[in-house]
Order: sequence, then C-alpha cells, then structure tokens
Amino acid sequence: MAGHIQDRWYKTEPGPDGKPRRVKTDRFGVGLRYRARYIGPDGSEKSKSFPDGKKRIAEKWLSAIETDMTRGQYTDPTSMQITFRQYAEKWLDSKTPSATARKELGRRLRLHAYPVLGSRPVGTFRPGHIREFLAALEAKPGVGPSYARNIFADVQSVLSAAVDDSLLSRNPCSARSVRRPKPDAHPVVPWVSAQVFAVRAALLERYRAMVDVGAGCGLRQGEVFGLAEDAIDVEGRTLHVVRQIKHVEGRPVFALPKGGKKRAVPLPDSVAEALRAHMDAYKPVEITLPWGVPEGPKVSARLIFTAEQGGMVWRSNFNGKEWKPALAAVGLIPEADDDGKYESAREHGMHALRHFYASALLDAGENIKAVSEYMGHADPALTLRVYAHLMPDSRERARRAIDTVFQCASQEEHGPQTAQ
Repeated sequence: MAGHIQDRWYKTEPGPDGKPRRVKTDRFGVGLRYRARYIGPDGSEKSKSFPDGKKRIAEKWLSAIETDMTRGQYTDPTSMQITFRQYAEKWLDSKTPSATARKELGRRLRLHAYPVLGSRPVGTFRPGHIREFLAALEAKPGVGPSYARNIFADVQSVLSAAVDDSLLSRNPCSARSVRRPKPDAHPVVPWVSAQVFAVRAALLERYRAMVDVGAGCGLRQGEVFGLAEDAIDVEGRTLHVVRQIKHVEGRPVFALPKGGKKRAVPLPDSVAEALRAHMDAYKPVEITLPWGVPEGPKVSARLIFTAEQGGMVWRSNFNGKEWKPALAAVGLIPEADDDGKYESAREHGMHALRHFYASALLDAGENIKAVSEYMGHADPALTLRVYAHLMPDSRERARRAIDTVFQCASQEEHGPQTAQ
C-alpha cells in the first residue's frame, strides 16, 4: 500500500506489565477518526481523513492512489481545491523573467480564459471542457484565428504545467477530440513594388524613410518607431534591431524586439542612403521611456523617426492620421467616411512592408533559414508556414537541372564515339 492508516482516536503505549496496549487519545470521539497518509511523487506527505467506521474505505482510497502512481495517472488531491485561475496566476509568476510577457499572457487569460475556465478546479479538467471553451472562443467577436491560437496555447501551457505538478494526469488540450484553432485561411498577398513606392510618396516627407526601413530591412512597426541612430552600422552594412516601442496597459515603453530576440539585418545601400538623407533633414531626437513595463527603469535613445512636434511617434496617431490617408490616396482602401474615419486596414498595415521584404528575398532565391533570421522569427518553420506559397516554383529549375545532367551524360557517351 502507498501509505498507512492512522487511527487518531487510539494510540499504543506500554502497559503496567510492559506489554503494548491501546488507549484512548485526547481526540477520542471528536472529528474524523482515520487519516490515510502517504508520500507523494514530490516527496511531500499527503493525507485524507475519514469518519469512524470507514477504515475499509480509507484503505481502498490508499490502494487507488498506489495504482495511479504505478500507472503514471496520479493527481494530487489538492488539484480539486485549486482553481484554474489560482494556478494560472502562480504559473505566470514563474513563467518568464520578462514582466512584459507576463502582463501580455495575463491579459489574454484574464479577458478570454478566466470567464469560461477560471473557477473550475484544475483536477476536474476533461477534453469536453476545452471543446466548450474553444466553441465560446470561436463565437467571441474580435477574436480572429491567429489570436485564438495564441489563447489556446496559453491555456495548454498552464495545463501542461499542472500535469508536471501532478495536479492532472494528462493535458486535455492534447486529446484527439480537441481541435486546435485553425490558422488564418487567407494567405499573405504581398504588395508589388509599385504599391510600396506609391504609399511612400503619399506620406509626409518626414515619414517616407519608414517605408524604406520596413520594406528594405523587414522591421516591424514598433521596431521602426524604436530605431535609433546607433543601430546603423554603415561600414558593416548592417542594421542592428535591438529595441522596439510597444504599449503596455496603454503606455509606451522601450522593449526588446518581439520574442526577446535582437538581430542583425543586412543594410542595403539604398536604405542606408535613405536613412542618411532623412537624418540630414530631421535630426534624431533623444527620447526617454521606461524599459519593459511602465514602472521600469528609464532608458534613453536618439530615435531616428519622431513626430512633427518632436516627440516619439504614437502608433494610433500615425496609423489614423498618416498611414491610412496614404493608403486611401493610392487606392488601397476607400476614402474616409463623412465622420473622417477610415475602414479597418489590417491587411494593409505597416506589416505589409514586412511581407514585401520576405517576398522579395524569396523571389531572389534567398534560403528560408536566412529569411527567418533576418525577420526575427522564432524558427524557420514559422517563416515557411507564412510564406511558403511565395517561394518560386521549383519545377522548372528541376527540369533544367535534370536536362543538364542528362545532356552532359549523353555527350560523354556519344560524343567521343562519333568523333572516332
């Protein structure tokens, strides 16, 4: 048996004749009589109490615990007492040293997971609960396929940690009947160069070099806004992507690029020249922001791109007052309505410049690993999933390669004999 049964109403002690005898304890007749005790996989003692007359049930309970341990299906009884939200919040504290990442994860869980799963005890989770959660998520306005996949991954990670802590025997998110949210079915359609340069020309002059950096080096919008003059290595023809401006709880902060990864990107001469001309016309300005989170330490950088008033470029202002009017001016989106508002332009956001960069590199024959590195993706598989359809058709190259081999072989076989 995994442990033993303690009888709290009686104890054994030596009698007058030196022989052991059972005597009543101070707890006799009070509370639950039997306590089933065992040592869990983590080395700590676990127990459960049973009333008088239920010793056989206590023994069966201990026997079931032992069987679960042997089969690898053990779950800590406390899993029935701690809710998903309570466990997730503890998990968040140990998930990552990045305060920004913790807040982003916490926000997704708070908005989308806790309302459905938050009050459920961790030990009670079954695949059906996850299927219900995904159905609710799919029906929720404003939650697209990609965002839903991120939320599902967060819940899956929490429950994986619960499995590691013996609060669950297996992760219900991994059940065959649970279907992970499908990725966006709409493949990326990159702009052509004429569209890139048309949007560039439609922007105010002080913002035009942003297009050169986005389309020519593949930077994200926040990385463009956070680009400082010390990031440019003209002699090494390299652009160092070391920070971005992001918004945490509505407040701007400096932070590492997405995924916490710095990277070095080839700096084309044309982009270097555009940046030099821009900095001649609009001198870099030293901007001070907290690092990582609003309460983080203050950090200063001489930013290349600034607003007309001289401060940092605010994402909402730039998108609504500069970027969308430029898109409308070249016909990519309709003109503003009578209230001066433009329709959503998600597929034509500044990320379109990044798609153009990837498509240009792939079209030129650059390998997927290099493209992934330059774009700061977590791994080449992500790049391949997003941009595989943009890679040049290899069939014609395959035909030419085989024809060349066969032609060479044919010439070696027949050419000399014919000459003889």
